[in-house]
Amino acid sequence: MRKLEAVEEARAIMTAGTEWGVWKWLMEKRKVRVIADRATAALNAAEDKVKATWSDELKKAYNYLATQDEDAGTGRRPAKSKGAAKPSDPEILAIAQKVLEADEETERQRLDAEDTFAEGERQMSTSMAREGARKALATYDLHEKAIRKAEAAVRAK
Repeated sequence: MRKLEAVEEARAIMTAGTEWGVWKWLMEKRKVRVIADRATAALNAAEDKVKATWSDELKKAYNYLATQDEDAGTGRRPAKSKGAAKPSDPEILAIAQKVLEADEETERQRLDAEDTFAEGERQMSTSMAREGARKALATYDLHEKAIRKAEAAVRAK
């Protein structure tokens, strides 16, 4: 995966943000949010681009697993009307499972970083804003790893 300009810009500001004081955070918080959102959008676009190159079988396996997770979270039985029949190739299913797990972990971490920032802003806590910046940096790393797994899935089968 090539480096994305928006992500590199976000890394730079988040790294600097881990050292900022309260006034700097107050002055820069809107700018940080915009830059972080751009980085997330760039990573999501890169991920979508990679997944668009997947075989139909791999796409179906990933969608099947994602549908199963959604249904498990609601306590409902899997909906058969979604057209997600269980793939027959266990190797493809295992590859899709690894990518899905990486995607889900990335999303959990991203939401945790956003929650930390929001709580830091609410409390006007510099230490929480710094922690949010550290979590955001970790999230970028995780998202890039997930994208690399999606790229590897193209070559795996």
